[in-house]
Amino acid sequence: MAVPKQKTAKARTRRRRAHDALKTPMNSTCDKCGEPKMPHRVCSHCGFYRGRKVLEVEEV
Repeated sequence: MAVPKQKTAKARTRRRRAHDALKTPMNSTCDKCGEPKMPHRVCSHCGFYRGRKVLEVEEV
């Protein structure tokens, strides 16, 4: 069985994990209403996607 010869230093481990942080999700604006939304998704505010009404949204 493979066993490491020496203990892995904390600095080495933390350098390796430096790129594992979560990135903030990308946002785009809806062409119809201007609200922020995730790309390639139906706008939850107005229900439009690529200029077409896809989802019926209740107005409160």
